Amino acid sequence: MSDWESAETNTHQDHVIAHVVGATVIGYFVFDETAFLLLDIGFIWHLYLDGEMGLRPHPVAISELDTDQPTKTQLQREVDAALQQRPLGEGKPFQLLPNTGPIQSVDFFVRENSRRFVISCEDGSIIVETSLDSGEVTVNAK
Repeated sequence: MSDWESAETNTHQDHVIAHVVGATVIGYFVFDETAFLLLDIGFIWHLYLDGEMGLRPHPVAISELDTDQPTKTQLQREVDAALQQRPLGEGKPFQLLPNTGPIQSVDFFVRENSRRFVISCEDGSIIVETSLDSGEVTVNAK
């Protein structure tokens, strides 16, 4: 497999990235082949398999999920707990990330049918990788 190659972001991606720089990622969940990153500013930044993205207030992002109401209610409770710095139960779909500090920059890479976002933060980085072939989405903090 080839190495990751730097990719250009489009105007919409640049606009979203400009809004998330300076915010801190608190945690995430993966749903329907999309990574949903909760920011300390109360917004959810969603990254799709193909590298497209969006930014919504957390209640709007959760209400727009194509799932049943109990799942939406559970996710909203977990997001609210994370924003209020309350502990989450084990085995929940929402996962806290270690505090890596405010986002400093976002770089976008491609490799065949895979995409990678490297979110460089003040005290570490968060890597979101997606595969168009398998539909897999992974989120890791370093």
